[in-house]
Amino acid sequence: MEFLLDGILNLEWQQVVMYVIGIALIWLAIKKEYEPSLLLPMGFGAILVNLPFSGVLDQVLQGGVESHGIIQWLFDVGIDASEAMPILLFIGIGAMIDFGPLLSKPSMFLFGAGAQFGIFAAILLAVVLGFDLKDAASIGIIGAADGPTSILVSQILNSKYIGAIAVAAYSYMALVPIVQPMAIKLVTTKKERRIHMDYNPQSVSKSMRIAFPIVVTVIVGFVSPQSVALVGFLMFGNLIRECGVLETMSNTAQDQLSNLVTLLLGITISFSMRADQFVTVETIMIMAIGLFAFVMDTIGGVLLAKFMNLFLKKKINPMIGGAGISAFPMSSRVIQKLAMEEDPSNIIIMHAAGANVSGQIASVVAGGLVINLVTQLL
Repeated sequence: MEFLLDGILNLEWQQVVMYVIGIALIWLAIKKEYEPSLLLPMGFGAILVNLPFSGVLDQVLQGGVESHGIIQWLFDVGIDASEAMPILLFIGIGAMIDFGPLLSKPSMFLFGAGAQFGIFAAILLAVVLGFDLKDAASIGIIGAADGPTSILVSQILNSKYIGAIAVAAYSYMALVPIVQPMAIKLVTTKKERRIHMDYNPQSVSKSMRIAFPIVVTVIVGFVSPQSVALVGFLMFGNLIRECGVLETMSNTAQDQLSNLVTLLLGITISFSMRADQFVTVETIMIMAIGLFAFVMDTIGGVLLAKFMNLFLKKKINPMIGGAGISAFPMSSRVIQKLAMEEDPSNIIIMHAAGANVSGQIASVVAGGLVINLVTQLL
């Protein structure tokens, strides 16, 4: 009873706000099924770390010795000291990705690059709104539509807002089915959205599938060394998938490894969701900039496709450009759904999938480029 009374007396309104945010994230995860594997542990963790005298942050052991609680320990070991969790997650992501649609139509690489426009637009907006360069760069990476990349970049750049950035990144990833259609319809006509595209896939040999992750890693290593940890682990996971002799390991990476790291990452990020750090005007601004970044990513990819159509006889459905963000495979499914709403006979899923997986590569390369640029300027 004494602990209960002390807890209530020490409760601040900001902590109550975090309980509401935590419950909202859990509701989105369960009721709406928006990224449940991440939003649910993040929501529950937000409640845990904001309980008065929470033992998940600090523990008093026998003899009065103070020690880090489990969530702070996970954060220190898995994110702060080594960035291990977000990097390990890329092994599982790589094992899930089939680069076949992209390799059979390499022009889709262009849309992965074009749909990163939102990153740099958001960085500029954040700077204009008063954030310093390292925080602005970290916030801008929300536009990568890639949660692990957002977490890693903000941690490497030592941003003060890693919790808000993680929540924004994963929340908007979950809201891709809502955000992307709105953005696409702003810059396309019904006629453009009804454009049909032929799909004549080129045969992709096993040798090419195996060589691809190796070649990409080497090229990125020279072009953007800061991206190697991200791209390298992504491509390592894909190599496990494609080599053909590690099926059990590939399945483990796709299932058990991904699920375990995602679970731990979600609840560990809650360390940065403590009320004194999270309930601020800056958090609201970060959420707004994150939405701006997602919208501009989508618009950037669509406008690139529209520009290409000025020179092409066989027109591209510009919605394909919007699939160039990194939210794989959700974005490609959203594009296909939009196409079928306009014309039920219009099947563009394979083109969208090619653009989508190219966005996965482009987002981590962009993250490395931003890290490299900021560290040189500071």
